[in-house]
Amino acid sequence: MSKSGQWPLILALWGAGLGAAMQYAKLSVIYDLLGDVYPQGGVALGWLVSIIGGIGIALGVVAAMLVARVRYRRALLGALWLGAVISLGQALLPPLPVMLALRVLEGISHLALVVAAPTLIAQIATDQQRGLALTLWSTFFAVAFAVMAWLGRPFALSAGIPALFALHALYMGGFALYLSARLRGLVDVEAPPAFSIVQIIKTHRGIYRSARVAAPAAGWLFYTFCFVSILTVLPPYLDPSVRGAVMGAMPLVSIAISMTLGVFLLRRLAAVYVVMWGFGLSALCVLWLWIVPAAPLACLALAGAMGLIQGSSFAAVPQLNDSASARTEANGAMAQMGNLGNTLGTPVMAMALAGWGYLSLPVLAGTAFVLGLVVHGFLAAQRRKLQCL
Repeated sequence: MSKSGQWPLILALWGAGLGAAMQYAKLSVIYDLLGDVYPQGGVALGWLVSIIGGIGIALGVVAAMLVARVRYRRALLGALWLGAVISLGQALLPPLPVMLALRVLEGISHLALVVAAPTLIAQIATDQQRGLALTLWSTFFAVAFAVMAWLGRPFALSAGIPALFALHALYMGGFALYLSARLRGLVDVEAPPAFSIVQIIKTHRGIYRSARVAAPAAGWLFYTFCFVSILTVLPPYLDPSVRGAVMGAMPLVSIAISMTLGVFLLRRLAAVYVVMWGFGLSALCVLWLWIVPAAPLACLALAGAMGLIQGSSFAAVPQLNDSASARTEANGAMAQMGNLGNTLGTPVMAMALAGWGYLSLPVLAGTAFVLGLVVHGFLAAQRRKLQCL
């Protein structure tokens, strides 16, 4: 396959990632409508959205091991078909316990996709393409939420919630059919790893003891703790006249900076150093938000600085890890830490704001950004130390 001929496949894998992110977004954007479907649902309705995050925390690394054992092509295609079947089942609007069970299965499909797809992208991209390709991959969550907010919710309001789920099933099935043909000639060069309870424990220990495998996930924890939580709790503090514009622009600015300045820097610096620049600049932007509370320009600057973390964290995976198995483990750890950050960020930030007001936002976010910078600096020092031995 020619270098230029790889981009359609890379874009298709990114499209599969959008389908995985839509497994979150399709329920998030219609959450206020679920009460009409399940009037006795109560607090259980919250689990319909968040249960995928719990699955990711518990099984992120296990999913990486299974993906490596099943092989990347089969895991990706199986996850797409599983996701399509689950969405069709959800379109029937089954009783709430059944819907919750379907969401658990959907969490497994989601994990397999977010582990297998970036591993395959890193494998098929050339050295020159890899930074841009993985930066593009890093936008899958924000783009999927934007698409679902702009198009998915209006579609659900006009055609009904079952139609939205059915459309998602068609999307997943379509990418499964396309990728089934395109990935057929892909060769697995590594033997499948062992899989057992003992091996699961050993793999977890090995990942989080490794200054190479664990590094992207370690930073990703602090990024995800901040990104969704800031977008969630910040709006009430913004001037109502600019609130909508600022909140709509922040994810777009993050993506734009990641795809432009981030890609430019990745061609000149190691990905970890771009991530560290992102954490440092984010901390400075939070200081700006402390001095000038909820300043619109500071909010946009913060989104841009976080964009440097976003793409470069995924680009760091293949830079730090040569083998497909190590990259798979690193992507599994990122899924695990990302879900942990997303799960903890908003409730912790909301409780702090309820107790101490606006000041707790820059304090908590600033602490997280500084910790991300410090952890990456420490792991980089560990890698240099190991090279000198």
